[in-house]
Amino acid sequence: MSIRRLPPELINRIAAGEVVERPASALKELIENALDAGATNVAVRLSCGGLDLVEVSDDGCGMAPDDMRLAFERHATSKLPDEGIDRVTSFGFRGEALPSIASVALLTLESRMPGHDGWRITVDHGVAAGEGPAALSVGSRVRVEELFAKVPARRKFLRSPRSEYAACLDSVKRLAMARCDVGFTLEHDGRRILSLQPQGAPARVAALLSHELDRHGIGIDFDREGMRLTGVISLPTFNRGMADQQFLFVNDRPVKDRLLVGSLRAAYRDLIARDRHPIAALFLSVPLEDVDVNVHPAKTEVRFRDPQGVRGMIVGGLRHALDAESQRSVGHEQAAAAVNWTTSDDLNRHSREGGNPARQESWAPAFAGVTNSGVAESLRLFDHAPAGRAEEALDPVVDYPLGVARGQVAATYIVAEAEDGLVIVDQHAAHERLVLERMRSAREGGRSASQALLVPEMVELDEVDCDHLEGAIAELGGLGLEIERFGESAMMVRAVPAALGKTDSASLLADLAAEIAELGGAIGLRDRLDLVQATIACHGSVRAGRVMSVAEMNALLREMEVTPRSGQCNHGRPTWVKLAHNDIEKLFGRR
Repeated sequence: MSIRRLPPELINRIAAGEVVERPASALKELIENALDAGATNVAVRLSCGGLDLVEVSDDGCGMAPDDMRLAFERHATSKLPDEGIDRVTSFGFRGEALPSIASVALLTLESRMPGHDGWRITVDHGVAAGEGPAALSVGSRVRVEELFAKVPARRKFLRSPRSEYAACLDSVKRLAMARCDVGFTLEHDGRRILSLQPQGAPARVAALLSHELDRHGIGIDFDREGMRLTGVISLPTFNRGMADQQFLFVNDRPVKDRLLVGSLRAAYRDLIARDRHPIAALFLSVPLEDVDVNVHPAKTEVRFRDPQGVRGMIVGGLRHALDAESQRSVGHEQAAAAVNWTTSDDLNRHSREGGNPARQESWAPAFAGVTNSGVAESLRLFDHAPAGRAEEALDPVVDYPLGVARGQVAATYIVAEAEDGLVIVDQHAAHERLVLERMRSAREGGRSASQALLVPEMVELDEVDCDHLEGAIAELGGLGLEIERFGESAMMVRAVPAALGKTDSASLLADLAAEIAELGGAIGLRDRLDLVQATIACHGSVRAGRVMSVAEMNALLREMEVTPRSGQCNHGRPTWVKLAHNDIEKLFGRR
């Protein structure tokens, strides 16, 4: 087949395939245009998840009729005043947005500039369908209807209205976070979903993600070498089963970037279970010359000049913030639920519903005095003796954050008295974290122990993979993995980290080469060592069921108070909870 020029209609549809994948894609482009036009308020209306209608109204600068007509032509934009394609400060500059959307939908554009009359232009699936005066306030309004109605091959691949609506809502949230100085409203099928006034970034993030972040979030403000990281992240113990509430921005542009997601995950390594995900809204500011935003048609991905430097800055900043709040835990701020406690009414009811006569007769002596016979009788109220064990409280309550130990419950939980309430500690989870931190400190204090192989192992790899590994020999040696280059396409393994024990060297080197190629560092091995150390710490810590003396309990509490990340165990669960005095008084009806 000979080479031929494609007709304009087909060119527009091909461009639409890059920019308009679903209603949310069109919505994102239209909101970005509104923001770039200087809007202070953006109103969005959807119908049937955006399949039937996507409408965006703004109070921006508006357009003259001639500019409106030009906006429907290919590669026409007002966002590149010169040739500075690598220094884009707007959300986008692609001239394909409006003509691409108009080629696969019925699009109506209405706009009005200050001091001028409004004007309307309609394009029906790439064909001009008329224009004329329009009544509207200063700004623009774009209606997109019947998306892909005349492109059935694309329409049938769209998902359900509920799924498409969820994608549209996600797009609005990301852009609303990026521009907290702009008001946003969102209506879906006539129902108001969002109503956001211009506000500060922390308040906007909390309103869009979770109001619980006010109590369970950590503020981020960190800068290094011309880069700055701000935003909010959740405590490790305040997490989700999905990563659907992680919002990342580069120079105020919403992005979905593997490097940034991987950096966020690495910062929470050993603080959260592998199948759990933190909540986060992070804003990264970098010099324009150090980031390329033109690597994806929809501008959802970026490329950094120094990806390893960016990753190190993000991980370091987040770990610094997490370490500063390492003794905080979601559990200790939760109010006690009275339904979890047994009251005298519950015991009376149990007695009436089948308790034996002996139990009924024991009520009087159980509460009448403290004689030995009374205590003996009171124990008959329970199927088993109470599992709590307390010793005489001789130590005064001093200014210890976790208080002074008063006893042990079920040989599992330490009960301590603090100046502001009652502290309950999971002894196994707490000691597990302490052991891990000791092991990590020892590893960071010097070279990790390595296990020499009796016979060095030869691993064949691609030449490029060998190049990556050869460049990281010194770092890998510091972690206990001793390797050397053997020819062009092989590596010799002489020793492996002792903590790994018997391992598949070929698989390990292949994974490390891939990690180094993508991130520029031996991240995979560190992760493996952390996981191994976490397992060792779990088996080497105080087990549930062990009876501890008060001195041992107090020693554990004091070490927790000075150990980083002691607020959660290696699996992301809280190690302690606190019942404030007010909570206890509410349980007994004193408030």
